[in-house]
Formats: sequence, structure tokens, C-alpha cells
Amino acid sequence: MAACDLPASIGRLPFKEKEIKSGKDADYTRDGTVDKHGRPAIRGRTGGWKTGILILVNQGLATLAFFGLGVNLVLFLTRVLHQSNAEAANNVSKWTGTVYIFSLVGAFVSDSYWGRYKTCAGLVLLSLSTHLFLVKPQGCGTADHLCQDHSTLEIGIFYVSIYLVALGNGGYQPSIATFGADQFDEEDRLEGLSKIAFFSYFYLALNLGSLVSNTVLVYYEDSGSWALGFWMSAASASLALTLFLCGTPRYRHFEPQGNPLRRFCQVIVAAAKKWRVETPQDGKELYEVGKDDSAFRKILHTEDFKFLDKAAVVKADTEVSDHSTQNPWRLCTVTQVEEVKCILRLLPIWLCTIIYSVVFTQMASLFVVQGAAMKTTVYAFHIPPASMSSFDILSVAFFIFLYRRLIFPCYLRVRGKSMTQLQRMGAGLVIGATAMVCAGTVEVYRLKHTNKGSDEPSSLSILWQIPQYALIGASEVFMYVGQLEFFNGQAPDGLKSFGSALCMTSISFGNYFSTIIVSIVMQFTTTSNSPGWIPGNLNEGHLDRFYFLLALLAVIDLLVYVGCAMWYKGISLEERGCAAQAEEGIQFV
Repeated sequence: MAACDLPASIGRLPFKEKEIKSGKDADYTRDGTVDKHGRPAIRGRTGGWKTGILILVNQGLATLAFFGLGVNLVLFLTRVLHQSNAEAANNVSKWTGTVYIFSLVGAFVSDSYWGRYKTCAGLVLLSLSTHLFLVKPQGCGTADHLCQDHSTLEIGIFYVSIYLVALGNGGYQPSIATFGADQFDEEDRLEGLSKIAFFSYFYLALNLGSLVSNTVLVYYEDSGSWALGFWMSAASASLALTLFLCGTPRYRHFEPQGNPLRRFCQVIVAAAKKWRVETPQDGKELYEVGKDDSAFRKILHTEDFKFLDKAAVVKADTEVSDHSTQNPWRLCTVTQVEEVKCILRLLPIWLCTIIYSVVFTQMASLFVVQGAAMKTTVYAFHIPPASMSSFDILSVAFFIFLYRRLIFPCYLRVRGKSMTQLQRMGAGLVIGATAMVCAGTVEVYRLKHTNKGSDEPSSLSILWQIPQYALIGASEVFMYVGQLEFFNGQAPDGLKSFGSALCMTSISFGNYFSTIIVSIVMQFTTTSNSPGWIPGNLNEGHLDRFYFLLALLAVIDLLVYVGCAMWYKGISLEERGCAAQAEEGIQFV
């Protein structure tokens, strides 16, 4: 077996890891992590699946708390705050978008100053405290009993509260994902494989946490017990914080590496100052520090974005005798230049994921509105429309295990290599477009089973929504799990949380873009004779056409994505162990 050959059991979760000992460094991690005292982390006493599982449980509980508020928010806005369907859908999209845009804030603080441990603990505490100030109506807010109007002060406090929850949860997500990955040393072969598996189980934990909120909490909230639902969310957040703190002695940490924005600007400024300087043909002539002078692993030089290489050109009048006195605004290292190149190469891929996030966000808004306009009783049992997302969660769990136990091993045997992260993300786009076609088809049949001019729900059962939720779940496994692995793996060492945040901000911009699309569609389809595609009474609209429009946009986006993925070149780190690359590369073909 070659050094990087994969064992047959790669798809299994290695709860008991074997240590590979090699001389004096056998007991210490090789990736530069430290323990809580700032000393080199000892492999047997820190990290691994003991802390990994604790973080997964923490993620499940934190997600339960978050979705206890978010999953039914569209119905809360319509039933409690008396907003229209289109207005509520737009407000949910804006709020969800803000949640994930705050991931950039959490990533910046985590990578630059606090470190991932303090960022996670602080932001979970913020999210917990703001649950106390939510509007908690009693005995109203059901489909049949709308609440009385609330005062401007109450509504104002409610919006401040949910946006503080957005800050707490949004900033926490990329930090906890990266912090969990930090518990596995990618320079060790077995732990490197565990790190790859961690992202799949992280996304599974996220979905299992939301399963409880989408069933138990949604049931109480849909029946008007909004206060009970919110208090249960707060209790879950409290337990998540307690468990997270319990693992403090065993966590592995990466020290924060300083402000990445400053490093980025230094490269741009240094390259601009030397715009007339000729770049050497041999990249070895560019400036780089020794291994002992940098906290980062060095990134190998690449040939694209040649203009930026000027920042690492050593001019004749430039003194580089002492790295500590070298001016970074005039001369940057190759690694610093390559950091900027890495981000620039990631941006086209990231932009192509936004349309998929537009598709994904319909599950929390228009899917729920569509379900509320269908027959929601099955054998006298009422099914809350928001709880249908449970089928999305079950689909995620099923396809995660299906991929790791069946698809991945079979693909490996047939092709001799696994599906790359870029290929999986492309597959997610295809499945997402299929989900929109399915949702549009269901809406066509829903309209056929309604009485024209009536606002009564359709006689078509809400269970017909199961396929569209299941397809969204399958697409998430390929797209979002692939994104987490891809952006975290391709981000430089000092920007790991930022890499995870790119996945979150894709969801954010998808929500904002969804709001824009809905507004444009309503503006162009609303006339004196037509209430538009998405009116308050869906029986008078054409939600099916909106779904088909999203499917078309997803297909166009897929074509652009394929071109960007084929152009992409992955990061090359010096002395990068084969464990970090064991499961898959980054090539698209």
C-alpha cells in the first residue's frame, strides 16, 4: 500500500484512534496546536474524537436553540405580528441572511484576536441571554386565533432580540466548525482522515438538532405555545454552553494569527508600489522567511496573479538582513502573497454557490407558506407546515451515511479515486435544481385541487411536499458538506475560520438575493388584474412559476460553476502530510 493509499474502512467513524509513533515527536501533534496552557498539545491527552464528539453534541444543542426560533419565524410574523406572506418571507430571508453574514464577524475575531475557543463561548452566551427578551404571546398565534396588535416598543425589542440571536449564532457557527476540525491533526494520517469525516458528522449534528426543533418545538409553537417553545430553546442553549465549557481541559487550540485584513492590504500596497518592477521568472528568487521565523506553514509559489508577486520582489535597495525589521508594507513573503491568491481563487467558486443558497432558503419560507395552503391533517392528526422540514433532516442523515458507506467506496473502486469536493458541490447544484422542479410540479397540482377565488387550503395533502424536502436534504449533503471541507481545506492556516465563514456567507447572500428576486417578481407580475405570483392568498397566485424560475437560474449557475471549477487550482503547502489530502483532491475532473 502506498503512503497515501486509503484503508477499506475509511467511511467509518474511527472512535478509537491508533497512534503512529515516530521518535521524539510521537506524543505531540505536528500541526502546531497547543493546549489550554499554550504548550504543545500532547496527542493522547488532548483532541481526537473525545473532544470531537463533545463539540458535535454542543452543535446539536445550539442548533436546537437557534431553530426553535428560526424554523417557525415565518408563521410567527404572519400570525403574531400580522405580516403578509410576501413580507414575512422577505423578513425571514433578511434575518437568515444576517445570521450568516455575521459569520464573517465571528471568523474575523476568531482568526485575529480571541481564538476559536473564546469566540465560541462568548457568542453562545450572547445568543442565550437575548432569548429572554423575545415577544412571548400566550394563547394566540395559531392559524385560527391571531394575536392582538403589539406596541411599537414590543415589536422593536423583538427585532433587536432576534438580530442579537443572529449575531450570537452566526458568529459562532464558523468558529465551532473550525474549532472542531482543530481537534484533529491533519499531519497525522489517521487523524487527518478523522478530520475529513468530522465535517460530515458536524453537518449531521446540526440537522439532528434542528430535527427536535422542527418536530417538538414547532408542534408547541404552531398550537400557540410560543413562550414554551422559546424557553425550551433557551434551556438548550444553556446546556450547550455548559457542555462546551466542560471540555476546556482537553481542547487543542491554534493561536490567533493577527489581523488578516492588514496582511491582505500589505500585499496590495507593496505590489502597487513596485508596479514597474519586473517579476523574476523563477519563483525561488522571491522573498520568503525561514521555517522558524513564521507561525504559518509556508505556501508554495504559484504562477497565476503574477502582478501580486511584485510584493515579494526584493529590490536592490531593500535590506532584508533582519526579518523582524523588514517593512511588510514594502516587502511581503511568498506565503503572504499566496494567501491573497488563495482568497482570489476561492471567490469565483463561492459566488457560484449563492444561487444554490437561494434554492435552499425556500425551505424556511415559501415551502412553509405552500404547506400551510395544503391539507395539513392526516387521519385527524394535524401536521404543522414548518415540521415538514423534518424530512429534509432525515434525508440529510440518510444521504450522509449513504455517501460514506456506499457511494464513496463504490466510486473509489470504479474510478480509483474519490469524488472531489468540487464534484460533490456540482452534484448538489443539480439535485437542488431538481428539487425546485419538484416543488413547482407539486404547486401545479395543489392549484388544481383548490376552489378558484377561495382562500381555503387545497385538498391536496401536505405529504406531497416530502419529495421536495428530501431532494433539498440530499443536495445539502453534497453542496454544504462539500463546501465546509473545501473552504476550510483550501483556506490558509491564518484564515481557517474565514474559510468556514465563506460557506455561511453563501447562505447569507442567498437569502438576500432571494429577497431581491421575490421583490422583483412581485413587482413585474402584480397588475390591476393579477395579485402576482406570490400573493397573500396563494390560490390566486402562481408559486409554481417562481419555483421553475429558480430551477432555470440553478441550471445557468451550474454551467458557470463548471467553468470556474475546472479553472481552479488548489493550495500547495510545504511539507503538507498526505493525511490532509487522503480522501480527495480539489480537481473538478
